[in-house]
Amino acid sequence: MSVWLPSAPCTPGACVESAGSATAVPRAVLRLTAMVVLLLAGITLSPLGRWIPAELVRRWSRATVRAAGVRVRITGTAAPTGGLLLVANHISWLDIPLLAAVRPARMLAKAEIRRWPVAGPLAARAALFIDRDRLRALPGTVARMADTLRAGQAVAVFPEGSTWCGRAQGDFRRAAFQAALDAGAAVQPVRIRYRFAGGADSTAPAFVGDDSLLASVWRVVSARGLVAEVEVRPVLPEGGDVDRRALARAAQHSLGLRAAAHP
Repeated sequence: MSVWLPSAPCTPGACVESAGSATAVPRAVLRLTAMVVLLLAGITLSPLGRWIPAELVRRWSRATVRAAGVRVRITGTAAPTGGLLLVANHISWLDIPLLAAVRPARMLAKAEIRRWPVAGPLAARAALFIDRDRLRALPGTVARMADTLRAGQAVAVFPEGSTWCGRAQGDFRRAAFQAALDAGAAVQPVRIRYRFAGGADSTAPAFVGDDSLLASVWRVVSARGLVAEVEVRPVLPEGGDVDRRALARAAQHSLGLRAAAHP
């Protein structure tokens, strides 16, 4: 196993609660249909991506999450323009459109996402892919990220390298932060939480362990009262006497994430 392929102890059986019921099936089908329609619209329009205003992409991203029955609350500072590395904790496939709702970005994604139904073709046009089984491919991926940042675009990364249930977190891996240092780009930490409308934490959106994408999607669209809270933390400025280890720690500390315990 490579250092780029960490594993979380979270599993569907141990960490993820079911928040739906049999009576929720008609509502879930409607939500799923609405999501698919929006994703197909995104795939259709993706060849025109460079001409689509960023605000329209943000609205589409929020609408996709809302179609799944999840309300979205975004708080904090506005993401700046120019080259920017967006880094966030990773819980769910919903995290991807939530980050796009903060600022549209090239997503660093595992190569397996290309095979996802419906969403895969959309990701293929907008993502930077990493083959997590090949450590030798990592320097090239970091170089492509840095080139994208130098071009004034945003790159979005989940530095934990794996999804966690939200009640536990992983350490931030350092490689992505090297791209920001190489490009002289700022780092924007983003904290993602999922709660019920009453305020209690929810693990229903978590996509962990051997969970299938279809099972995870169905669990989300079947749930009632889910809220995605997205907190945009202050930017960590570029430059200064800092290495990638210190920058990764600063980003993780900014999000209030505890370091994972290691044996």
